[in-house]
Amino acid sequence: MKALIYTGPEAMDYTDAPMPTAGKGERLIRVDAVGICGSDMHAYLGHDERRPAPLILGHEAAGVVVGGVDDGRRVTVNPLVTCGECRDCRSGRTNLCAKRQIISMPPREGAFAEYIVMPEGNLVTVPDDIPLPKAALAEPLACAWHGVKMGARALHGPLSDQVCVVIGGGAIGVGAALSLIAQGATDVTVIEPNATRRATLQTIAGFTTVAPENAPDAADLVIDAVGYEATREQASTLARPGGVIAHIGLGSSAPGLNIRRMTLQEITFIGIYTYTAQDFRDTAQAIFDGRFGSLDWIETRPLSNGQKAFADIRAGLTAAPKTVLIPAHQE
Repeated sequence: MKALIYTGPEAMDYTDAPMPTAGKGERLIRVDAVGICGSDMHAYLGHDERRPAPLILGHEAAGVVVGGVDDGRRVTVNPLVTCGECRDCRSGRTNLCAKRQIISMPPREGAFAEYIVMPEGNLVTVPDDIPLPKAALAEPLACAWHGVKMGARALHGPLSDQVCVVIGGGAIGVGAALSLIAQGATDVTVIEPNATRRATLQTIAGFTTVAPENAPDAADLVIDAVGYEATREQASTLARPGGVIAHIGLGSSAPGLNIRRMTLQEITFIGIYTYTAQDFRDTAQAIFDGRFGSLDWIETRPLSNGQKAFADIRAGLTAAPKTVLIPAHQE
């Protein structure tokens, strides 16, 4: 099969790779769409020691099961594989499983390829009327859905009464804004510094998009969907006394939080890691039900052109919040 393989900092090679083989309880999936995640970009830049080259990246996938009893089943893929037996798995907090693995990180190759293998329990059936490039958004939207759910749980009052600000207008940020609205928020602002992307975001209904210099003065719930020192500093400044910061972004491990202010003002900080298996299923169903809107803010490119797609994102030339790569059999 063909795959897009990360070979070193800012280097990707579209070439042949071994065909995966399904084991017991697994399904072979023909990948029809796979999104580029921020974590893929971190690896591409050589900033993620957990993803050493050479490696097939990509974990936001949707496709069709090939062979066996589920042959032809259209699915979106939960890329987080857990043990199912530990205390966290048994309590439903599967994202905290100590034995968790995610495709695109050793020992599991990712989905920038024509085929992947996944456990059957990680698959959610996609209705025929949902395009698979949109179904592939279940993974990034699930991160946002989980972050909003956790943030809302810590607030003193319903989301409908809160001022909510999302820092970052990438797919996670847009997903957070749409998840806020889907879960009841009515006052949502997204802060995005890139003017080209900001123009695209302003066409999406339900939230306001502003440049950083026009950000609100304060918010009850701040979602940092970027995760850099500057955005953490902004989040801890924006949060009102008694407010909540939900930190999803993994841009860098540098500091930035104003710990003194957060302590004196009783600001809650919550680290958000992926999603539970139930969150993923709920998010997929919300996509199928239209609760995230039309999801027409993605762009698609051939998997074979993946190197340029990464370079364009790196250079800030991509207006769309999400780029989805399409393997050759679907181009």
